[in-house]
Amino acid sequence: MGGRSAEHEVSIVSARSVMAALDKKKYEVIPIGISKEGHWLVGERVVNLLESGTKIPRQLAQILPADPMVKSLVPLVRSSKREAKGTEIDVIFPVLHGTFGEDGTVQGLLELANIPYVGAGVLGSAVGMDKIVQKMIFQANHLPTPDFVYTTSHYYKRAAIKFHKQVGARIGYPCFVKPPNLGSSVGISKAHNQTELVKAIKLALQYDRRVIVEQGIEQAWEIECAVLGNEAPKASIAGRVITSNEFYDYDAKYVDGKSQLVIPAPLPKEVMAKVRNLAAQAFTTLDLAGMARVDFLVQPRKWKIYLSEVNTIPGFTSISMYPKLWSASGLPYPKLLDELIKLALERFKIKSRLTISYQPKSLWYR
Repeated sequence: MGGRSAEHEVSIVSARSVMAALDKKKYEVIPIGISKEGHWLVGERVVNLLESGTKIPRQLAQILPADPMVKSLVPLVRSSKREAKGTEIDVIFPVLHGTFGEDGTVQGLLELANIPYVGAGVLGSAVGMDKIVQKMIFQANHLPTPDFVYTTSHYYKRAAIKFHKQVGARIGYPCFVKPPNLGSSVGISKAHNQTELVKAIKLALQYDRRVIVEQGIEQAWEIECAVLGNEAPKASIAGRVITSNEFYDYDAKYVDGKSQLVIPAPLPKEVMAKVRNLAAQAFTTLDLAGMARVDFLVQPRKWKIYLSEVNTIPGFTSISMYPKLWSASGLPYPKLLDELIKLALERFKIKSRLTISYQPKSLWYR
């Protein structure tokens, strides 16, 4: 939990919920916190230390070696031989939203350490995090998604006017301006004109070296669907978010408590079925695993559906849509966590059976 991310605080709240819901008779829960500076720490005081922002005591600091024979956290400071080996881990449950947690970086470390973990692998996590690449893949596979353009900080400094014209000609207003590699609506703005566009791009570039500008889908409902599984994923019933602000920004998600979740979403039966089918398609198209929340924009009356994005580590707070959708679909929170851990172990077992060496006919390399 935690992490070097603008979503550090959201991650801690999500992790609290997960730990509270895990069956203590079945699991020994070991909290692993990552500070905003990137320090790893373990122990019962993890949550309080992360929330307080105080300096991490050296005796709590640990590290996960990228050595497949270790499979445990190792104390940075070893005061005795007995402490030389850290706590052995059976499976990791990453509740790290955003950068350095949801983008494939931690997943890469866990692959090297050969430890099972919940959620998508390196590729699925990276693509699921990057809104630009994700939407390119959607378009290439003929999955409906709002049109978009993007730029980099390097290009924007040299050709801002040209990019503004491109947005006006291709995307139009209103449009949404986002940093491609963040979640929880951090750094996102809705621009109604070029003046607001310029301000929004400057904000987004504070969080990422690239920026994506998406077509605004007017009068659209925010629809979300939860997906669970590995090779044969299942989609929950969909829910609707009625946001307290003009769009579902950070305050509307977590702060003001005024947004409403309507489960199930009041969609016609055939539209609900299509949303669920598209959610599963998006999941398999991006090679995801374990879990994902798939977000849609749906225009009522026309019932036109647009894939907005996927979230490979969705929120797990008490008000988060992912666990609520599965609960409404007949899978309560503790059972959902059981299933996610089971899926992680299943995928690890399958990958462990793969051959990782090749014996050539001749020893040409010697």
